[in-house]
Amino acid sequence: MKVFTTEAIRHLDKLTIKREGITSTDLMDRAAMALFHRLRTMISPTDKVMVMAGPGNNGGDGLVVGKWLYRDGFRVTVVMCRYGKSLSPDAALQLERLKQEKGLTLLEPADPQALNDLEPANIVLDALFGSGLNRPLEGPFADTVNWMNSLPAKRIAIDLPSGLFGEDNGTNPEKPVIKADVTYCLQQPRLACLLPENEPFIGQWQVVDIGLNNEALAETDTPWSLTSTDDAALLLKPRPPFAHKGHFGHSLLIAGSPGMMGAALLAGRGALRTGTGLLTLRVPASCLPIVQTALPEALCTTYEGPCWSNEQPIEAWSAIGVGPGLGQSNEAAEGLKALIQSDKVPLVLDADALNILARDPDLFEYLPPKSILTPHPGEFDRLWGRKAANGYERLQAATEMAVKAGIYIVLKGAYTACISPDGRCHFNSTGHPGMATGGSGDVLTGIIVSLLAQGYGREEACILGTCLHGLSAELALDTESVESLIASDIANHLGKAFKQLTLLTHS
Repeated sequence: MKVFTTEAIRHLDKLTIKREGITSTDLMDRAAMALFHRLRTMISPTDKVMVMAGPGNNGGDGLVVGKWLYRDGFRVTVVMCRYGKSLSPDAALQLERLKQEKGLTLLEPADPQALNDLEPANIVLDALFGSGLNRPLEGPFADTVNWMNSLPAKRIAIDLPSGLFGEDNGTNPEKPVIKADVTYCLQQPRLACLLPENEPFIGQWQVVDIGLNNEALAETDTPWSLTSTDDAALLLKPRPPFAHKGHFGHSLLIAGSPGMMGAALLAGRGALRTGTGLLTLRVPASCLPIVQTALPEALCTTYEGPCWSNEQPIEAWSAIGVGPGLGQSNEAAEGLKALIQSDKVPLVLDADALNILARDPDLFEYLPPKSILTPHPGEFDRLWGRKAANGYERLQAATEMAVKAGIYIVLKGAYTACISPDGRCHFNSTGHPGMATGGSGDVLTGIIVSLLAQGYGREEACILGTCLHGLSAELALDTESVESLIASDIANHLGKAFKQLTLLTHS
């Protein structure tokens, strides 16, 4: 699913109007009807609904929704907050139409102070501004937002919570912004919904299809998209009936150190459960008994000193992952430098490999093009050299880094972002907060390395790997909770995740 900028959505509105021979008012009616049908499934006849409409087209949407709720028998009060502002043409037309609804309560307060006299409602529909803002709210509209946030009611925002920008909120103060419980995004999700700093305002978000022109949606480009399980399922490669382990590659994981062997084992389980033909774990000699005992399916090589040497041709491996539990010793740094200078097979860097890179930025000069880096936000900030102010700034910085270095960056988080060297970003839609546990990222490293070894392209491995990772965690909730989930649960449910994606390919 494409994720468009606010400006692109406006352009799509215009294209829909032009190509389908309708008016902007017709499109507003269409959007409001879709919102009405979604909203009526969430409220009950005993609810009292207050529609807070602003002077623009978002307010017009709210006016029409209020009309249809009233006609359907719900108890509705519509509050038109214009405070001396001129209404948009469509909002003005919808207001005149609303005035013809006999018995509907329509109020037009002169100032926010008058809002204190309104009868309470338990559902408040935010239709003040949506995504139509380009500067922070102030004056009476800011006071109105603060008043709405003070109400002991469920707040539902149309398009975006009023006061929030669609993309970059770095220059936007935290207040005043509506703190919505639910946000109905019109047609497509907004980038703001996918960034952590906006969670207190977005609440749970849902997409409402308002019927924008399909051809216009298809031809309008955007660097961002949200990957569904249906999308990821299309990437799966079928296994031929006469296949043997040699068909599915030989993965090498350089991981682990005394006291940190759990990371190596978790990455190894992730790789094996994702289907690599063979897996070799390269670990310190003193750690060999742990691997041989805990992961009998894996081959094992050992080292003393640097973690990588050219004693075996690098072409022996189909893909290599390095970093989980590796440590940051001088020997580890020396071994990492030798590895990345080899530049022969797909390479995934995680955890301590990233920390070594951050400590010695000159190593970036040796980083092979198309390498895959899998940082969490803290690791990325160290790579970047400073702490990002918010998720949007971090996403922009990661995109610039991926383009400049010609690498893939898997920026882990609630909507893990898979960023390609061409600047495109695929957000992952699977997963839940239970994945915020030690070792979760190590499993992901193993998954991606395994997919690369099996012949998946770099971008495919990142997108499919993050989807499988999150989907496995979701399936683990059949027996676990978000509080009790551990990283092993994710690795252990990869088989069910593959089954679910396979079923989607046949549906």
